[in-house]
Amino acid sequence: MKAINTRLASGEQRSRVRQCKGALPICFAVCTLWLSVSASGKKQPTLTTFDVPGGRSTYVMSMNPAGVIVGFSMDASQQYHGFLRARDGAITKFDVPGATETMAFSINPAGSIAGRYAYGAEFGHGFLRARDGAITTFDVPGAYGTYATSINPAGEITGFYYGAIGTHGFVRARDGTITTFDPPDGGFVDYRLTINPAGVITGRYVDVSYTSLHGFVRARDGTITTFDAPGSIVTYAESINPAGVITGSYDDANNGQHGFVRARDGTITTFDVPNELTTQPTSINPVGMITGPYWDRTYKRWRCFLRSRDGAITTFDVPGAIMIFDLTINPAGDVTGYYGTGSGMRGFLRSHDGK
Repeated sequence: MKAINTRLASGEQRSRVRQCKGALPICFAVCTLWLSVSASGKKQPTLTTFDVPGGRSTYVMSMNPAGVIVGFSMDASQQYHGFLRARDGAITKFDVPGATETMAFSINPAGSIAGRYAYGAEFGHGFLRARDGAITTFDVPGAYGTYATSINPAGEITGFYYGAIGTHGFVRARDGTITTFDPPDGGFVDYRLTINPAGVITGRYVDVSYTSLHGFVRARDGTITTFDAPGSIVTYAESINPAGVITGSYDDANNGQHGFVRARDGTITTFDVPNELTTQPTSINPVGMITGPYWDRTYKRWRCFLRSRDGAITTFDVPGAIMIFDLTINPAGDVTGYYGTGSGMRGFLRSHDGK
């Protein structure tokens, strides 16, 4: 079965106001779209687009503090290959030996990468790629498929796996020990799980009635706390920072979608890009800056937003984007992600140093 049931596939199950995260970039080209200078003479952020050489589509999944980006590309045969993009723009492609599909989902500060690979039509297996390129593969015992979706600075990995019934969470210690877990009310985890430096995991899960999604946070000791944004019918927990602050989005009963921030003490603050109905936070950095795409109903196009810790929101465009996906923000405030052009997917980087 050839499917991307990961950070991408989870988006395919959402309402019409949500973007499909499962859109699957072209020949290598890196072009700077704009570089402006403010009245004060200070450089403004530079937006650069890029493609993986030989790829038809490029999917950007993660960026570390050094600005190294990872993801995967689809080739002309619709096979997937992992890549990493160095801060200077150089792109390295890689595959798990013998695999027909390699997907990189997360990179930590040391340059270790976690992801999923597969042979043929199987659900797949997890992998860990060290900075020197050495690859270690692993599976959750008894799983039909293992997806490694997030790695923290200590090398601990979280993700989900397919069991006999449904999908379940796991955490893999640096020594390879794997612990599995499930939501406390009998539901199933819903693909996107992230782990912070303290080993705290967040994600969302399908409840036992199979009618809604809820957020959860799993403490290092295994204690799981569930939560919902106020007024939500569906809650999507997307990202957690070192302080344990979580961001994500939620759907209301009127098909509106809004952002939320959940403090470590459980207090939830909701927010929107002003005057917009669709706000989709996807990443939060250590200082509490949040980014994500939103639908600009005035100009009828997808754009990006940045929310500062004090709640101030600024917006920016990715020229030529029809849709925008999976934005990630690092400690420097640089933002990466990928976007649809109508003929494929391309990566982009909005950075403050022009790289």
